[in-house]
This record gives sequence, structure tokens and C-alpha cells, in this order.
Amino acid sequence: MTGKIIKGIAGFYYVLCEDGVLYECKARGVFRKDQKKPLVGDNVEIDIINKQEALGNIETILPRKNELIRPAVSNVDGALVVFSMTSPQPNLNLLDRFLIMMEQQGLTPILCFNKEDLVSNAEQEEIKRVYEKSGYQVCFTSAKSGEGLDMLKEGIKGKTYTIAGPSGVGKSTLINGLLDQSVMETGEISAKTERGKHTTRHSELLRVDENTFIMDTPGFTSLQVFDLQAEELKEYYPEFREYEGQCKYLGCTHTHEPACVVKQAVEDDIISKVRYQNYEQIYRELAQKRRY
Repeated sequence: MTGKIIKGIAGFYYVLCEDGVLYECKARGVFRKDQKKPLVGDNVEIDIINKQEALGNIETILPRKNELIRPAVSNVDGALVVFSMTSPQPNLNLLDRFLIMMEQQGLTPILCFNKEDLVSNAEQEEIKRVYEKSGYQVCFTSAKSGEGLDMLKEGIKGKTYTIAGPSGVGKSTLINGLLDQSVMETGEISAKTERGKHTTRHSELLRVDENTFIMDTPGFTSLQVFDLQAEELKEYYPEFREYEGQCKYLGCTHTHEPACVVKQAVEDDIISKVRYQNYEQIYRELAQKRRY
């Protein structure tokens, strides 16, 4: 029987099958031998051991559309990236690192800034200006009041989106609002660090409606850019693409070279200065890493 892994905990995989039954499964040893681990989101074939107790074994992992490293999930259409407007303040450098990873995976992100009710319209407009200028879809929500949730539901309808972001930004409350039910444990903000207590300890696929899924994943507070050379970084900034080949020097990295059209676009406020400063910092980190 075929199904989809919706949760994996401590070597057990929970597979929602075509008969509507959720089976608890173990993975065959051959996967360990081939160094291939089943992931939440995988479509699989299972062998049913005990139908009455809903027990089975995963026999085959069907071909994946894609696979993310962090979070370790598969077959995702896009990423719902959640940051808060305050408590904690949005770390835009961290956000940009996540967007680079999404660009590497070929996923379309929706940027969701939660707790909109706690900040002014001017603060929202400033964030919106930075990221819409970069070509990203931006939405503002209040998971507490439900503001903006209908628009968000429409944006992910018929697709599977992974939801990710730092701890304490309201992901679990947001998921409860999208599902119209309280299915996720929610945590309090640590007053000392303004970071949330981790309430999601594993990845889990949740059904919004028949064809719409959201994948809840453990919160992250830091992120590395994997398998990327410093000179390749510019390829993952969508706002740079229209200037490709227009700089004076072939292979311009848009950092130190003269007559760089990207740097001029930053000066002219066409490209966000915030985004460009983050680009420079990540570029330096990648270049430094190569030297060692």
C-alpha cells in the first residue's frame, strides 16, 4: 500500500495511507545500508504487518521531488518563513540565510511576519519595502487575533509548504489558526533572552484541507549556507539577476570591484541596502571559510 510519511520519531514513521489509516512503521535495514533515511514528506510503499493494530514496514521510498537539509524534509512546494515583528525582533541576516537555502532548493518562499498588531504600520511598510523589492511575497499576520490568516491560507492552497523560523515567533499558534483547531503545543517567551521555548521537537506534516499540507519543523536560531562558493552567492539574490553581465568586469562579485551596476543600484535605493549589507557579510564568511 502507498502512503505519505507525516511524522517520524525515534526510528518510527507514521504513514498516512490511501485507505485513510495511519500506520506506525519501521524502515527496512536496506535503507541504512544504502545510507538513505526516510523523511517526513516522503511518498512510500509499505508492507502491512498487522492491519488491526495499524503496523507496517516501509519497503520503498518513492522518487522525491526535492529534499531539504535543514529542516530534513522532502516533496515540498514552498516555504512559509515566519519571523515576528517584535518579541523577538526580526533578525534579517538570519532570514536572508534561510532565503539563500530556499533559492538553492528551488523553493518559492512566502515571508510571513507575525505579531503585526504589536507594531506600527510604518514598521510593517519598511519590512515590506525591503523584501518585496527583492521579489518575495510578504504577508503580515496576528496569530493571536487571526488577522491575515485567510490571505495566508489562500497563498498555500493546494500545496505542501514547510513552515520554519526562529523559536518564539508564534509558529505553533499560527498553525493552530490555519488548521482551525488547537493541535500544536504553544510555548512562552523567555523574558531573559526573548527566545521562545522549543515546542516543536520533530517535523510533522499537518493537513489543512484535502490537498493542502503544512510541515511543522523544529525552530532554528542559526543557519549555515551549504556547498556554496563565495563567487556563487550572487546567484541566490533574485534582485541581482537583471544586472547580470552589465558590470564592467566579467565575473564581478558585486563587492569590491569598480563600475559595478549592482552597487550603483544599492546607492540609488533600487536594491535594498539591508539586503546588500547581509550579502557582503555572508560573502566575507564564505571567502574566509575557503581560505581555511
